Amino acid sequence: MELTGAEITVRCLADEGVEYLFGYPGGAVLHIYDEIFKQDRVKHILVRHEQAAVHAADGYARACEKPGVVLVTSGPGVTNAVTGIATAYMDSIPMVIVSGQVPTHAIGQDAFQEVDTVGITRPCVKHNFLVKDIRDLATTIKKAFYIATTGRPGPVLVDIPKDVTVARCEYSYPESVSLRSYNPVVKGHSGQIRKALALLMEAKRPMIYTGGGVVLGSASDELTRFVRELGYPCTNTLMGLGGYPANDPLFMGMLGMHGTYEANMAMQHCDVLLAVGARFDDRVIGNPKHFFQEDRKIIHVDVDPSSISKRVRVDVPIVGDVKDVLTEMSRQLPSLGQKPDAAALKAWWTQIELWRARDCLKYDRTSSIIKPQMVVEKLYEITGGDAYVTSDVGQHQMWAAQFYKFDKPRRWINSGGLGTMGFGLPAALGAWLAHPDATVACVTGEASIQMCIQELSTCKQYRAPIKIVNLNNRYMGMVRQWQEFFHGNRYAESYMDALPDFVKLAESYGHVGIRVEKPGDVEGALREAFSRKNDLVFLDFVTDQTENVFPMVPGGKGLSEMILV
Repeated sequence: MELTGAEITVRCLADEGVEYLFGYPGGAVLHIYDEIFKQDRVKHILVRHEQAAVHAADGYARACEKPGVVLVTSGPGVTNAVTGIATAYMDSIPMVIVSGQVPTHAIGQDAFQEVDTVGITRPCVKHNFLVKDIRDLATTIKKAFYIATTGRPGPVLVDIPKDVTVARCEYSYPESVSLRSYNPVVKGHSGQIRKALALLMEAKRPMIYTGGGVVLGSASDELTRFVRELGYPCTNTLMGLGGYPANDPLFMGMLGMHGTYEANMAMQHCDVLLAVGARFDDRVIGNPKHFFQEDRKIIHVDVDPSSISKRVRVDVPIVGDVKDVLTEMSRQLPSLGQKPDAAALKAWWTQIELWRARDCLKYDRTSSIIKPQMVVEKLYEITGGDAYVTSDVGQHQMWAAQFYKFDKPRRWINSGGLGTMGFGLPAALGAWLAHPDATVACVTGEASIQMCIQELSTCKQYRAPIKIVNLNNRYMGMVRQWQEFFHGNRYAESYMDALPDFVKLAESYGHVGIRVEKPGDVEGALREAFSRKNDLVFLDFVTDQTENVFPMVPGGKGLSEMILV
C-alpha cells in the first residue's frame, strides 16, 4: 500500500514506539499534522514555543530511558528550536527532531520561511539528514533513532521538504539499520580493565569521579556495587547526581565550581583517579594546569573515544559502555588476588573527614529572611527525596544540586553543558508525562522562569500538576554574584525591577499561586502545595537578595582555590 510522506512519517514514529511528540504546527508540516489528527497511536503535546518543545522532549528523555521526539516547522520554527537542540547536544540527550522544509525545488531560493536547517544545526546535533526522496524517508527516520540512542546519545535532526510529505511510495519500516561508518564500541578492552583494576588496588589515595554517562547509561546500580566493593570515595558531577546515592557515607557530594570542599580536595589530591562517564570539563576540574600540579594516575571510562584525553591526558583509557565496563570490573575484581591497602585507605579517609568537618555548605539558619538553601532542604524533606526535580540555570540550580540529596538516577533534570535559562518548566512537563504518577518540582528563579513562562498555558491544557518553586531574589542571581566578586559590585543590568506578580500571573493561567515571605511559612506553603495533587502550584518564595552560592572555584582557578565564605 502506498502512503504519503506525511503518513509515512507518522507511521514510522508509531512503529518506533513513540509515545509523545512535542511540537508546534506551521505551513511546512501541515500535511504531517493532518495525519497526526487522523490517528491515536502517537500523542501530540502542543507547546507554546518551539524551544519549549525541545526542552519538554529533553525532560521526557532524561526522566525515562526513551528518546524525546519533536516536530517543528521550517524557518523560525526550527531556529526557535536550536537552543533546545544545543541544550540536548551538550548534555548527550537522545532525541529525534523532525523539521519541515520548503519544497525541494525552492531550496536555496530564499523561499518564504526557508533556512538552511542542516547547516544551522550541524554544530549542535549528533547527525542530521535532509530527505529529498520519499523512498529514503522511512529508512532515514530509522537511522535517526538508531544514531540518537546508541553510543554517546544525542539529538538527530531529519529535515523533510513539504513536497516529500505529499509524494507517495510503498511503506516499509526496517527492523534495524547498519551504518558502515558508525559502529559504537560497547565492550571495554579486557586487558585495559585489568590494568585499571591493578592501579586501583595499588592506590594510596583513590578517588572515583562519575558523570552524566552513568545516568544516561543506566549504570547506577553497577557503579554503586563497584564503589561499595572497594570502599573508595565517590563524587558526582552536576550531570551525574543520583548516579551514586547521595546519602551513602562513601559519597563526597558534587565536585567542581560549586562542589563541596571535601570532593574538590579529594579530587585534587588523589593519587589514582577513576573517571566514569565524565569529560573533565572546565566547571569540574577548574584550571587544568593547577589540576596537574599533583601527580596522579588517571583511568577514564567513556563510550565516546573523542572524550578521552580531550582535556587531560589519561593513563588507562577504556572505551565502552559504562554499564558493561563496570560490570566487567566487578567480575574481574575477585580474580586479582589483591585487595586495597587498608592502612593507606584508612589514612585517606581520616584526611577526607577533616575536609568534611569544614562544613562547607553551612548557612545562617536563624535569618529572619528566607534563605534559599532552607527552601530546598524543606523541599527534599517534604518530598522524601523521591521527586523528579528540574531546574533552570543560576544560583537556584546550584542550591538544588547541593541541598536536594538525590539517591536515585534520572531524578535530577537540568541544563548542565549549555546552561539554558527557560529549561526548567517545559522539562518538568516532559518529566511528568514520562511519570504521570510521580511528584515533579521545578526549582527556578524569577529571571529564568520568564524565559518560557508561556508554558504555563501548556501545563493548563494537559493538566500537569507540577509544583514550581521560585527562589525569587529580585536579581539575576548568579550574574549578580559574579558582579559582586569580580566586577566591583557594579550590578550592570542584573537587577530585575519590573517583575510581575507571580501569584496573579499563575492565577491568570488558571493555576494556584502562593507568595511566601517569612521563613516560618516555608514548610506550610510547601506542604499545602504538594497536598494539591491535581493542581499546578506556583510558589513564589521571596528570598535573601544578598545570598551567594558557596563554595565557589573562580574561573581560571584550581580546585583547591575555593572561596568558602
